[in-house]
Amino acid sequence: MGIAVISGVLASLESTSSPHHTAKWESHTPGTLTPTVQFPSDESLPSRFLACVSREESGKRLRELFLPLGGLGSSVEVLVGENVRAVREADVVILCCKPQLAQSILTEPGLKEALDGKLLISILAGVTIAQLTALVTPATKVIRAMPNTPCRIREGMTVVSTLPQSDSLELDRSIILKIFSSIGRCRFLDEKHFDACTALSGSGPAFACVVLEAMADGGVMMGLPRAEALELAAQTLQGAARMTLQAGTHPAQLKDAVTTPGGCTIAGLLALEDGRVRSTIARAIQIATERASELGQPSKK
Repeated sequence: MGIAVISGVLASLESTSSPHHTAKWESHTPGTLTPTVQFPSDESLPSRFLACVSREESGKRLRELFLPLGGLGSSVEVLVGENVRAVREADVVILCCKPQLAQSILTEPGLKEALDGKLLISILAGVTIAQLTALVTPATKVIRAMPNTPCRIREGMTVVSTLPQSDSLELDRSIILKIFSSIGRCRFLDEKHFDACTALSGSGPAFACVVLEAMADGGVMMGLPRAEALELAAQTLQGAARMTLQAGTHPAQLKDAVTTPGGCTIAGLLALEDGRVRSTIARAIQIATERASELGQPSKK
């Protein structure tokens, strides 16, 4: 996920600096803008990127990923086993690791002091702000963010926890929106909703891919070539989603608009209802939410 976030931000900065820049199909969060490089003095705009890993092989992989991109990609500094140094030199720290590794990372000697006064953004599923706050100094501003993998192509969905009151509240909010609105939609919600957000938008791409694959399989079963069936299914889902987001049309309205009396759509919809697809998908979100609440928490013995 860390790679997805940094790749999306780099792509955003590169695209807005290009003379051939074209606007995205939607403006994402109302009142926010995609970052631009027209105002280099803007302190809320990302200007330096430090990627931290624990193993040399991971560092090599990241360098091989970013260096060929040229431009901002080649400026990404990959540091191996130098978390404390990176945090000292950064203003904003995004914590991207497995939930069970959070404590060992944040208790590394010198890291607590290096984080003092910094903005710490955790994207760890299940690890609460209270747990993180207990590992840093009172001056460290801790928030949670839950992005998803489509951030890499700037079509992500990120939910950010309510910001704590501080003298730098507006700057912190601007920084967060510059990062996450550049790679998709961004919404602020209370932390109590994060387990559901983890299930719905974090795990959601996997659920959507199951539906996408099933639709393509159905097309193949009825004689369509695999590549064309997948393209038709993917574009169909994308189109329906965009109609919901752009026009604000409720999915039920879209469904009814293409469901004519005695037609093929209603026949297919009844087959879906027979298979309890609607309740099965909703239950998947429920179960994933329950599992998300267990991540990052102490094991029960």
